[in-house]
Amino acid sequence: MPETLALETREVSVTPVPHTHDEPARSAVSSRLLPVLEASLIWIFLLGGWFVAAEYLPLGDNPLVPSPLITARALWDSLPELWLGTISSFGILVPGFLLASLAGIGLGLSIGTSPRLQRAFFPFARVAAPVPPTVYIPYAIAILPTFKLSAIFVVFIGAFWPIFQNAAAGAHALEERYRDNARILGLSGFEYHRRVVFPAALPHIFSGMAVGLGFSFILLTVAELFGANAGLGRFVQYYADFADYPKMVAGILYTGLVTFLAMTGLEKLKRRALFWQR
Repeated sequence: MPETLALETREVSVTPVPHTHDEPARSAVSSRLLPVLEASLIWIFLLGGWFVAAEYLPLGDNPLVPSPLITARALWDSLPELWLGTISSFGILVPGFLLASLAGIGLGLSIGTSPRLQRAFFPFARVAAPVPPTVYIPYAIAILPTFKLSAIFVVFIGAFWPIFQNAAAGAHALEERYRDNARILGLSGFEYHRRVVFPAALPHIFSGMAVGLGFSFILLTVAELFGANAGLGRFVQYYADFADYPKMVAGILYTGLVTFLAMTGLEKLKRRALFWQR
């Protein structure tokens, strides 16, 4: 009689693991919050150090260092005046920066693609570009009919050279195969610059615009210290003259915030324009 093999079956109880549908959402939120937290660490550290220095250290007795709460109150009270100053400052910044962008991009692309123009213009650029634009402020105020025109001119000079140099570098770095393809397609003149040179040089152009925008804010503030009746730089200088340091510090922080927002807007425009680099 053959042996009968008995197969024992055991019931294994398996506890089902619940699938949470919110795990992807949590990971997405954490991936968004982590960069924000990392970017905020230095600011949180500085704000904490400022609060401790103003409240608990002998530095707090110095009227030049108002506490964060006093500064925040002064900032809130000054918001209407700061808003008017922002409008006045942007009335100078926007025309100067836009004119510098148009001239810098146009001349940079044209000169960057022409060896003859490079030989004629680059020696002049090497001499004129390093001159600090602030030295033009007293002379511009003296010869131009209004302070606004002189300030726009100074902002234009400060933003023009970084944009021009980067546009020319981007056009000069265009690969030869793109030039050959443009010749085969019969592109020349404006169409060649618009369809081939400008898209290829766009990353360099945005780099120059970022540097130019930073210089524009610096030169705008310096120009407003000389003879403006309104503006963010004038706000800081006015309350510094009257020793109202809470409002002066509030104006500095507000100007930094406006600069940050403008640079962030330009960076978003760059990401949208250079979508192929993502």
